[in-house]
Amino acid sequence: MRRVVIALGGNALQDSSLPPTAEAQLRVIRETAKHIADIVQQGVAVTLTHGNGPQIGQIVLQNEAAETVTPSLPFDVCGAMSQGMIGYLLQLAVGDELWLRKMDPRVVAIVTQVVVDAHDPAFQHPTKPIGTFYTREQAERIQREKGIVMVEDAGRGYRRVVPSPRPVKIIEIDIIRDLLRLGEIVITVGGGGIPVIEKADGTLEGVAAVIDKDLAAEKLARDIGADTLLILTSVPQIALNYGTPQQRFLDAMTAAEARQAMSEGHFAPGSMLPKVEAAVQFVESGQGRVAIVAALTQAVRALAGQAGTRIVP
Repeated sequence: MRRVVIALGGNALQDSSLPPTAEAQLRVIRETAKHIADIVQQGVAVTLTHGNGPQIGQIVLQNEAAETVTPSLPFDVCGAMSQGMIGYLLQLAVGDELWLRKMDPRVVAIVTQVVVDAHDPAFQHPTKPIGTFYTREQAERIQREKGIVMVEDAGRGYRRVVPSPRPVKIIEIDIIRDLLRLGEIVITVGGGGIPVIEKADGTLEGVAAVIDKDLAAEKLARDIGADTLLILTSVPQIALNYGTPQQRFLDAMTAAEARQAMSEGHFAPGSMLPKVEAAVQFVESGQGRVAIVAALTQAVRALAGQAGTRIVP
């Protein structure tokens, strides 16, 4: 069977025009589940990953708002909460959709830890946007009052940023492989995985960071021997000169062309840049591997080579 790792972007989990409630998120995820079921119905072995930027930001805000009532939780625990919540909603929605199509709803979500390097330079230079968008004035006030680092996020407003170290090792990878051999649809490394460091005695310790979900999806895809990495987002294709009069969408890129475009600064950090970087790493990691960046609604056509941008060796 063709094995595909699907990395779901924020638009697959939450609609910015709706309130960020669990009910609204489930409504969006049920629509996402239809696209996933369409792929499964074609006989493709699917493994799912997802982001958690908005959700972990909301959980942190809830913690801060309630800190006079109950102790705040550490950031890594907030990440685990977001991973469990989104994993449950995806498991529910995808399972229901497969059941309605009279298919076997074998879907399981795994709370996944991912090792990062304690000396990763990212800890000194936070770049990963999380949580709510703010105006410049709001961001400056929050930064001044709370000491939180705020940056502009791809022209959409200002958001809090946290360290985003690179994934080194997926702790539960052997369990994931076992489940895949049994034919399960596995939801794993959600939000890039819960970031942990390995201590000298071999034990693990959670750290305050968010691993980029696209780079974690690429690591997962390599580790399970996937053929295709499908990164689903809100735009139809990768574009050069995005948001300018010279904007040009691309049907395909070689890894070398993608590296050149990255070096020329065509892709926004924390947005399209990690997607292209993950795609390049994946296609260069083994013969016959393909990465695709496409819109969620075009997922099936993208796998058939009829939509999105394909990155090839």
